[in-house]
Amino acid sequence: MVWFVVLSKLTDEGAKTLKERPERVKEVNKELESYGVRVVHQFVTFGEYDFVNIVEVDKPENLLKALIELNSRGSVRTTTLYAFPVDEAIKVLKS
Repeated sequence: MVWFVVLSKLTDEGAKTLKERPERVKEVNKELESYGVRVVHQFVTFGEYDFVNIVEVDKPENLLKALIELNSRGSVRTTTLYAFPVDEAIKVLKS
């Protein structure tokens, strides 16, 4: 599995949708699953980003497809970070 941190900012349209239908967040998570992206943790945050999502995928290209689809709708903008588990990093650094 490959892990990513996805930072999301709602657009004005996205905020309006979320206000009217808060459950939309869970619907989007289901859509992500159809691309092979599993949301492991999801947080609403205050500050520069509205959501922090920890996701895992078998193939990073699946995440690419999913995020292009989401961003193309105009309700959210994302920043994606590759997440390398600390224990794996330690193993690599020791080898």
